[in-house]
Amino acid sequence: MLDSVSEIFEGAAAKYLSAVDADPASSNQHEIGGLPSVGFKTYLGEPGKSDRYRYPAVMAYLTDEEDAELCQDVVTWYDARWKNPKRSPEYRLYYKSNPVTELIQPTDFFLVAKKRDGSLLLLFTPAGSSVEFQLRHLFGMADVDQNFTSAAMPTQTLILPIKMLLEDLGVSAFDDREAQNDLDMLLERFPEQFPKTAEFSAVAREVTDFDCLADPDGALMAWMEREEALFRAYERHVVSERLRSGFGPSGDDVDEFIAFSLSVQNRRKSRVGYAFENHLGFVFQQNRLPFEKGGGGRVTENKAKPDFLFPHFRAYHDPRYPKEKIFLLGAKTTCKDRWRQVLSEGDLLDRKFLVTLEAGISSFQTDEMMAKNLQLVIPEAIHVSFTEAQKRWLYSVEEFIKEVGEGIQYFPAH
Repeated sequence: MLDSVSEIFEGAAAKYLSAVDADPASSNQHEIGGLPSVGFKTYLGEPGKSDRYRYPAVMAYLTDEEDAELCQDVVTWYDARWKNPKRSPEYRLYYKSNPVTELIQPTDFFLVAKKRDGSLLLLFTPAGSSVEFQLRHLFGMADVDQNFTSAAMPTQTLILPIKMLLEDLGVSAFDDREAQNDLDMLLERFPEQFPKTAEFSAVAREVTDFDCLADPDGALMAWMEREEALFRAYERHVVSERLRSGFGPSGDDVDEFIAFSLSVQNRRKSRVGYAFENHLGFVFQQNRLPFEKGGGGRVTENKAKPDFLFPHFRAYHDPRYPKEKIFLLGAKTTCKDRWRQVLSEGDLLDRKFLVTLEAGISSFQTDEMMAKNLQLVIPEAIHVSFTEAQKRWLYSVEEFIKEVGEGIQYFPAH
């Protein structure tokens, strides 16, 4: 099990980009100075006047709205005063123009991290974004300005949403050995193909001993973590077998390989959301909360299909039923701009709820949620990634269950 960020990275530093850092018109290439002041010579070395140290790097531009723009590159660590042998060294990190650098702007948050495998991670995101909050939480950075701030590298165990963020950046944040002992069991139960997500979720609960009545927040996180580990162990086996068998009659059909690769990626993306809803539904059932999921004829206005409606859709469409006794809950593993979809899923309700696994959502977004009367529900373990003011407003899963349980008025029988 990966217990902390320091098991993946040696160190990191961050700053807000100045105009000189970010202006692509000033040069066909870019340089970042100031890293020696936060100890990066320890990680990158001290090249001589004529030396160039090159490091493989993943660069990414991330926003709260769009998928990340990623590229792989090689960056150069060198002495910018190499032509002046009498002057003391001035080490800079030099990288070429690419699709990521074309997006960066002055004031963007920039983080550079040295991985233990010798490569670098260079991340850019608009200042004040949720991504910035998540990265600052991950690496332990309270205050950042236009000068580099070194990371505290906190020792707490990496939580699931942070691991998923790292995985999206190509950083392996899951220990493949965690579920290796369960692989034989999985192959015995599902020998032919990937099972339905509900079946996989049930197995994750079966092999993870958690009481969702006593601790619904802990149970939900434990089940999600366990299912992710089980899925990755099973997926690694299935994909390895497929790669060994080749693609097409000669084993080298590129189109067939690309189709297979896309199916693997799409399964990963869709499965997490279904798993989240599966475990939430089980928690609600065990806590005796009546609910229905949207779908089929279970809709609100404009054929909207809420993820969860308490107690049921008959109550929602009955003009006699008190609307304050009806609760609508959207479920999204990550928010981005998709959280606004929940606002249009129940026009009759003044207040709605959204449960998510996303860590460190920006104050700009949570302030807008408050203004729209959308109450955010976050598993307790993730609250640590929010500000103190946000924490006072957030609901845990347990608090949501309590409010719904106390507020529901059962539909009269007639």
